[in-house]
Amino acid sequence: MFDGLFYNLGKKMGPKVRKAQWMWTSLAGTEAEAIRLEHGVGLDLAEEATKQLPLDPDPRTRQALGEIGRRLAACVANQQRSFHFDAFAAGEPNAFALPGGFIFVSRSILDLCRWDPSEMAFILSHEMAHVIRGHAIDRIVTNTAVAAASRAAPVRGALGGWLKTVGVQYLQTAYSRDHELEADRLGVRLVMAAGFQPEGAVRLLARLADLKRSAEPSSLGEYFSTHPTSEIRIQSIRRLLQKQG
Repeated sequence: MFDGLFYNLGKKMGPKVRKAQWMWTSLAGTEAEAIRLEHGVGLDLAEEATKQLPLDPDPRTRQALGEIGRRLAACVANQQRSFHFDAFAAGEPNAFALPGGFIFVSRSILDLCRWDPSEMAFILSHEMAHVIRGHAIDRIVTNTAVAAASRAAPVRGALGGWLKTVGVQYLQTAYSRDHELEADRLGVRLVMAAGFQPEGAVRLLARLADLKRSAEPSSLGEYFSTHPTSEIRIQSIRRLLQKQG
């Protein structure tokens, strides 16, 4: 699906070895190689994202994300994938996933979860699901601006330069409704597999529904306002839990 753009990006984005990997994989690569190359794309983007976002300096935040993230990542079927978790000190609740498993969440979304491990696990697993299902790389490589940047930039960092231009706000917008609900379902499965409470997802979404009714919509930020409604997401998760018994 992404072969042509992978080829174009590979020609422009780096040292000869990496260039050769991109070009070869675009023609006849394996899944393992595609995952490694996707990680390279995410790394370029993550480097630029950390320049734009003030990361949360509290070591307790990193520790909490690391512990929860490791439990979730251990339950991912394809262990060739790796995940990295960072929190940024933004003013509104937000989270996004970059290709290759780079997950960013705002400190305020963790506060919204009340630092409940199961609710935090749902936020992380939802974003991980976007990576696993290919939503994150799809959104990047099908963007026409990325294709233009990859053709125009003769050096490594074409994607970082593109992100510098469009800003991380682009990464914080929602996917399609179907992709969001798919990420919810896979996220809940990961939550259960890792030993967290799937009801944490329902608690968090119910709290969001209450906040939306009682607060200014803008106070919750774009992340939740552009997702399917909390009620729709809760119904989808409950149907899944019923099937799981």
